[in-house]
Amino acid sequence: MIKTLLIFILSTVSLFAISNLEATKIYKASGTVQSISIKDSKLYAGTSNGTVEIFDINTNEKINSIKIPDIKDFMGDVIAAKIYSIDIIEDKVLIVSQGMKGYRNIFLYENEKLNKIIDINQKYYIQKASFISNKKIIFALLSNQIGVYDFSKNKLEYLVQISPSYFSHFMISQDKNSIASTDESGKIRIIDVKTAQIIKDEMALNLDKVFQVDYKNGIILTAGQDRKVAVYKNFNSYSLSFDFLLYSCALSQDGTLGAIAYNEQSDVLIFDTNSQEKLYNLKGQKATTTQILFKNKNEVFISSDDSNINYFKLN
Repeated sequence: MIKTLLIFILSTVSLFAISNLEATKIYKASGTVQSISIKDSKLYAGTSNGTVEIFDINTNEKINSIKIPDIKDFMGDVIAAKIYSIDIIEDKVLIVSQGMKGYRNIFLYENEKLNKIIDINQKYYIQKASFISNKKIIFALLSNQIGVYDFSKNKLEYLVQISPSYFSHFMISQDKNSIASTDESGKIRIIDVKTAQIIKDEMALNLDKVFQVDYKNGIILTAGQDRKVAVYKNFNSYSLSFDFLLYSCALSQDGTLGAIAYNEQSDVLIFDTNSQEKLYNLKGQKATTTQILFKNKNEVFISSDDSNINYFKLN
């Protein structure tokens, strides 16, 4: 009992001893921000307003906006097509958006032209998509099927069932050869992009649904409904417990820093994934965090279920 109390006191003290940081810049989108991505000096934001808005990070100005065609809802009313995920490669933007009848569309934006490459006729309930090359994408369905599509040939290369559990989230590796995928079971699977074979089936450290996963430099980070963040590393995996549902997480490019939105105020904790030391507490989010993104080890962007994207300088 005394030992447990001491551990709680030490962990509480360490959390309050870390540096509290406020956003030094705020980027304002036209709708709630569901997905963000960075390419060179540009910040891309997919919104509930049916737009992907592009900001110049150097000038902080909005420089472009990609508008997805409106759709009709079940009542026949015209509404904006909510953006669910975006990805960038070279000068191409990949967009997963709300479609009619509850299905999803995938658009490709290139050379100032918007083309629909997968539409509702396929009856796909697509949760997320990422580029694996400048000709192919990988996507996941709510039914936990993973597919690869070659849009240069208009050809579906495969669509395979990963597990019977409902899909939650995936993240592609930096070399684009594999993905870390998770679902309502909390289990993490490493899947080969070319073959769709499961390379590794991690023993679940989360005991319930994982909302988000990140995958950098061979390290995996999760944000779970069971209020646990799990860090999967070779021979040194562990989990950390919090007092609130964990909706969003991110890793720095080398995997040495982790970020987790961990409390009711949507504060984001930055910690060292090796030592587990708590380093920074990023404050000022006004709604549930939708995505955390490291530009590098010193710069972090955070989007929430509102129109603000907060920028933090760590050092």
